[in-house]
Amino acid sequence: MPKALKKAWDIITTILVIAVVVFVILLAGVRLVGLKPYAVLSGSMEPEYPVGSLLYVKNVDTNKLKVGDDITFMLDEDTLATHRIVEVVPDGEDSSVVRFRTQGIANEYADSALVHSKNVVGKPVFDIPYFGYVSSYIQNPPGLYIAIAGGVIILALAFLPDLFKDKPKKAESSGENPETHLG
Repeated sequence: MPKALKKAWDIITTILVIAVVVFVILLAGVRLVGLKPYAVLSGSMEPEYPVGSLLYVKNVDTNKLKVGDDITFMLDEDTLATHRIVEVVPDGEDSSVVRFRTQGIANEYADSALVHSKNVVGKPVFDIPYFGYVSSYIQNPPGLYIAIAGGVIILALAFLPDLFKDKPKKAESSGENPETHLG
């Protein structure tokens, strides 16, 4: 392989590998620092969190939440939502329990159901526009298969030039052992 082509090949594969590593960190590595990524699927919080964004949420002490805070919470077993707290409502029976009235900033009215503090997943920290689309796509077939195939192809491209390198020639017999020759 010509030297210029090899150099270009190395640059391209390095960029691809770095992109994959950054993407894996953005989707999975952030969990190591206590952040959970979620794709924004509705426009109830636009323009703050646009549809298709990847929203990063951290755990929060629900007793410290106040009106104006955004929270991510469980609507049901399979559905999460992120809305703004518009009212903190103490539980009439148990003073240690707090409920939150929430509203999407793009919605005209507050949500009808109160959010129990145990259903709060956390508080959004930041979002990355458009990455939620990619995250949602690669979590289910066929996107999952395409992501795996892409990773394998990038690894193959990174190591392909090594397969075509000339093998080193054995030291010619000169009567000396090249490992002990001191020169």
